Amino acid sequence: MVEPRIAVAVVTMGNRPAEVDALLESVAKQDLAPARIVIVGNGCRLPEFARRLSLPGQVTTIDVEENLGCPGGRNVALARLREYGDVDVVVELDDDGLLVDADVLRRVRDLYTADPRLGVVGFRIADERGETQQRHVPRVGNSDPLHGGYVTGFLGGGHALSMAMLAETGDWPAEFFFAHEETDLAWRAADAGWKILYAPELLLQHPKTSPARHAIYYRVNARNRVWLARRRLPWPLVPVHLGVWTLLTLARTRSAAGLKAWFGGFVEGLREPAGERRPMRWRTVWRLTRLGRPPVI
Repeated sequence: MVEPRIAVAVVTMGNRPAEVDALLESVAKQDLAPARIVIVGNGCRLPEFARRLSLPGQVTTIDVEENLGCPGGRNVALARLREYGDVDVVVELDDDGLLVDADVLRRVRDLYTADPRLGVVGFRIADERGETQQRHVPRVGNSDPLHGGYVTGFLGGGHALSMAMLAETGDWPAEFFFAHEETDLAWRAADAGWKILYAPELLLQHPKTSPARHAIYYRVNARNRVWLARRRLPWPLVPVHLGVWTLLTLARTRSAAGLKAWFGGFVEGLREPAGERRPMRWRTVWRLTRLGRPPVI
C-alpha cells in the first residue's frame, strides 16, 4: 500500500503559548516530518510563536473569531486540510501535550500503511511521571494502560484519524462544544466498519487534570450524554444507557452544585434538538460488546 501522508493539527485558545511552543518543537523533532501542520487559534489571534517557529512541512495558521469548542476548532483544521487534498491521515494533539518520542508520526504512518481499514489510532496519555489516569484507558474497569489492541473509543488528547474515514462518517459534532465528541465519532466509525486501535506505544505526555476543571463540565457532560444516546443508539438502548449513567453520576458526584448542573444539562439534552439521528446497527452493538464495551456503559 502507498504510504499515507501525515498532517498534524493543533487547536489552541492562545492561553498556553509556552506549552504550544514545546509541543511544536516536539513535532519538529519527529523522524518523519509531517506533510502539513495546521494550527487553529480558537476564538483568538495566535501568538507570534506559531508564526515564527521553524517547522517542517507546510504550516498553516488560522485565527477564528469565535471559540467553537474543541470539536468545532478541529473541524476548522480538517476543512482546511480537505481543501489542500494532499493528506491521508491527520494527527490531532492537545495544545498542552508533548510528543516524548521522536518516532510517533512514523509509527502512525506504518500502522495505516499496514491496514487500509484502520480509521482511528488512539495514543496513550501519561503525565510527566509516566502515570496514565484510568479514565484515559479506553476500556471498562481497571485496565492496563500498556495493553493495546482494538477498542470502542479513543482519547481526544492525542489520536490519528483517517481522512477517508472522515469522508464517510463526517467530522466532529461541533454542537457538542466539549465532552463526548470522541464517543460520537467513534460510534459512527465503528458503524461504518472502520477499526479503532489503542496503541500505547504512541505516547502523548499531558499534565494530570480533571475534566471538572471546566466550569461548564457538569452541564454539557449531561446534555451531550443525552444527545449522544438520542443520535446514535437504537431506541430500546437509549433509556438503558441514560439510566446507567444517571446511577453512575449519583454514585460518583459529591458536589450538590455539580449534581444540580448535571440534571439541568440532562433536561436540556431532552428538550433541545440533538441533531441528525443516525442510530448504529444492531450488529455494531454486538461488535462493540465483543470488544468489551457495550454501548450502554
